[in-house]
Amino acid sequence: MKECIAMLLAGGQGSRLYALTQKLAKPAVPFGGKYRIIDFPLSNCVNSGIDTVGILTQYQPLVLNEYIGNGQPWDLDRLYGGVHVLPPYQKASGSDWYKGTANAIYQNSNFIERYDPEYVVILSGDHIYKMDYSKMLSYHKEQGADCTIAVLEVPWEEASRFGIMTADTNGVVTKFEEKPAKPQSNLASMGIYIFTWSKLKQYLEQDEADTKSENDFGKNIIPTMLADGQKLCAYPFEGYWKDVGTIDSLWEANMDLLNPNVPLDVWDENWKIYSRTAAQPPHHISNLAHVENSMITEGCEVDGTVEFSVIFANVKIGAGAVVRDSIIMPGAVIEEGAQVHYSIVAENVTIKKDAIVGARPECMTDLSQWGVTVLGEGITVGAGARVQPKSMLTEDVKEVR
Repeated sequence: MKECIAMLLAGGQGSRLYALTQKLAKPAVPFGGKYRIIDFPLSNCVNSGIDTVGILTQYQPLVLNEYIGNGQPWDLDRLYGGVHVLPPYQKASGSDWYKGTANAIYQNSNFIERYDPEYVVILSGDHIYKMDYSKMLSYHKEQGADCTIAVLEVPWEEASRFGIMTADTNGVVTKFEEKPAKPQSNLASMGIYIFTWSKLKQYLEQDEADTKSENDFGKNIIPTMLADGQKLCAYPFEGYWKDVGTIDSLWEANMDLLNPNVPLDVWDENWKIYSRTAAQPPHHISNLAHVENSMITEGCEVDGTVEFSVIFANVKIGAGAVVRDSIIMPGAVIEEGAQVHYSIVAENVTIKKDAIVGARPECMTDLSQWGVTVLGEGITVGAGARVQPKSMLTEDVKEVR
């Protein structure tokens, strides 16, 4: 028996990341030079003392499955417990894709029952943050709650973008609204829940029997429990947290690593972020290079200029090339004289000689046309080509002669 296990929802398509998620699930998107997004919730589990994690996959799971492997990098290669990848599977009554977050957990009730837990933590696989779930669990027990929801105070002008909780002075939730037009609170749900398993199981079964339900925690399970008078509590979180489900938020979160005023410390020895990284030779920065306030990962060869950027493993940046305010993912090649500005360049992209990708906002006459440029995995931008800002490309760009 396990007191608490975690179920990590990692099956989303990540459609708002489009070019970056054509061939892999959103939680497998590279982040911060040497990580993938899923490293953060997985590391949080291990650092919080949770040694049993089910990862629910669905969309483009191959890279994610390979990356998780047996869970050894996160100390989750256990004989009893550990990490388990849980795709939809054939059952005696047929098989179904996961229809929603609640349905995904319902379909894996048998996995949860194997460990007979008293509590279940439900997590999302697309958030960047550090959090001690054991403190949240202690709060859940102290409150005698049926469900505890992690909440973060957001600016009032942004509150209508979130599921918003209203709580009394004891932290008991009195009202929940999904993306309200006129929010009465700025306590936003972080999509992190702790349930008493016996109670959650009851509501999952009830929800599954409702043919009109969308089978979603935020839209169905939470509102139904609240309407039934179950005790829901808000757990206040203070610290860095970002949903990286959009191009802009993914770019911002990577740039936050370079900002000493942002409390996202991936170097903290007391709360490590673990990852599966292949052994690579040290990076090499030649005497031709200029590097300023950037992260350069192992295996890179830099002969050009890199400023305010995050450079992943095995990236090559040629002489005279310029990379500014950008994220360059593993294996990308930026040839001599090429320029990359305010862009996210996916894995194994090649930007040929003298090509220009993206632009700096101060160089734009119409700022409505400016935004982060995205190049999808494995494409080639031909020599001398120009890729406009705010573009999102999944196919090669021809050379300009």
